[in-house]
Amino acid sequence: MKKTLGLTVLTGMSFAFATEALADEWNVSLWGKRRAFTEHVEKLAELVSEKTNGEFTMNISYGGLSKNRENLDGISIGAFEMAQFCAGYHRDKNPSITVLELPFLGVDSLEAEIKVSNAVYNHPATKADLARWNARLLMSSPLPQYNVAGVGTPPRTLADFDGLTVRAVGGVGAALASLGAVPTSVTSSEARQALDSGVVKSVAFAPHAHLSFGTIEPAKWWTTNLNPGTVNCPVVVNIDAYESLSDAHRDALTSSIDEAMQHYLDNYNGATMDAWWPKLEGNGIEQITYSDEDLAAFREAAAGPAAQAWIEENTARGLPAQELYDLVLKTLSE
Repeated sequence: MKKTLGLTVLTGMSFAFATEALADEWNVSLWGKRRAFTEHVEKLAELVSEKTNGEFTMNISYGGLSKNRENLDGISIGAFEMAQFCAGYHRDKNPSITVLELPFLGVDSLEAEIKVSNAVYNHPATKADLARWNARLLMSSPLPQYNVAGVGTPPRTLADFDGLTVRAVGGVGAALASLGAVPTSVTSSEARQALDSGVVKSVAFAPHAHLSFGTIEPAKWWTTNLNPGTVNCPVVVNIDAYESLSDAHRDALTSSIDEAMQHYLDNYNGATMDAWWPKLEGNGIEQITYSDEDLAAFREAAAGPAAQAWIEENTARGLPAQELYDLVLKTLSE
């Protein structure tokens, strides 16, 4: 964190005095390019600068500070003050929030995704889990349910997923594996290259990512309603940097979160989805829709076993895993 001292000198007839104002400059580590997934961070930086008359600024970098799988490590050592990461990139580092990546949780909107994420983020066990990396959870990056775009023979039935290589991480990958698919956990930035080179035949993404990372360009088909789950990608801040802020600057940061999140929602539900459907039509992509009966069987095969395995694994780690899982279900039921 950079602190700079601004000095204003006022002179009178026979005396002078100085007043000093402390400024904060934070570095923020993202990846890829500016897109729907990062709009809340961009808006947050804008609001904070406005509220502090430019005394608290954020320098947002898309890949220039760290690789996306190493953002949590960078936060832990104070290499930068704020970062975004996805839990599925390193499940061992942040096991508490991977509960939000379990398949078929029943999240049906971005608003519900925010609500359930905040509930888990505010649990004492989650706070302690991230504090091991000197990280404080600031806000979520809500994403709609993932679906799969790919090349080659379309999986017109769920049985056709058997043997299909797919870029998928976290619970989405586990769910697809239950169909016999072969998940590969390349990062979002590497997905298009993996598809073009044949490392994978398909990619599981939310719509904005298919657009942003170009995987929709070579795609020949897309699943409209597979909806196996999503990834959880919080924005975190370095605890030392957060605590060193003045009360005014800290208030400027925290009081801007709700507006930044609303901007994110408006952008995703508006411009992003408005661009998505014409892109599918314009590229002549086959849209595959599965029957309710097939999807019910998929949920039954994937949801229960994945949840039970997650609870057992993370209880053994010392986390209150059952409590976190129950919190997710309770929050969604409300």
